Amino acid sequence: MNALEIDAVWKYFGDFPALRDVAFTVASGSVVALLGRNGAGKTTLLRILAGLAKPSKGSVKIYGAEAREESTRRRIGVLGHGISLYDELTATENLVLFGKLYGLDDAVKRAHQWLERTGLERVRDGLVREFSRGMRQRLAVARTFIHDPQLLLFDEPFTSLDDRAIAVLQSLITEAQSRGCTIVMSTHQLREAIELSTHIALIRRGQLAYAGERCQEMLDDPAWLYRTYEGESAS
Repeated sequence: MNALEIDAVWKYFGDFPALRDVAFTVASGSVVALLGRNGAGKTTLLRILAGLAKPSKGSVKIYGAEAREESTRRRIGVLGHGISLYDELTATENLVLFGKLYGLDDAVKRAHQWLERTGLERVRDGLVREFSRGMRQRLAVARTFIHDPQLLLFDEPFTSLDDRAIAVLQSLITEAQSRGCTIVMSTHQLREAIELSTHIALIRRGQLAYAGERCQEMLDDPAWLYRTYEGESAS
């Protein structure tokens, strides 16, 4: 079964088409590197996949259901640029809140488990506004995984993380892959993304320039992808 079916998706901001007729499918269990330059439309597409934005035209289905259905959102974990936590709540209260939004019956138990996994168990009753940047990052990672999502959407996940948060996230991504989760990751870390992925989707000025399996040429020379499908280097 396909995890994602993206069909003729357009997204306009005013008269500007940020996405233009984007269409491809993602098989369940795939790891997709979503590549493209700044402003290409990667974040816009990820927001549509997450159900946070609606396409102007076209449709997105996740495991056969519409992306914006409530039941579908519970199958998705999202980690983006913003931390998106509540400063006036404790670490536990933040995770319990999100756990309940995802329909978890054991939200408190899950919250404590994930605080331990991300090294935050000793500050579980501390207010988030008092946390360091790194602690907040790890709490955001815990929030992403607390409900055991089947589809993980990452928008430049490593860009603002400190070393400890990166190590935690890398470990969790490896575990997610091993249990068959589908992962779509937008990143500028070209070589690392290609090595991690099973498939590549390259967006150029809102259009899909390439979508398919990773090939040996990409592994040997990551810039090959840009030269071949954009006609220029990746620099």
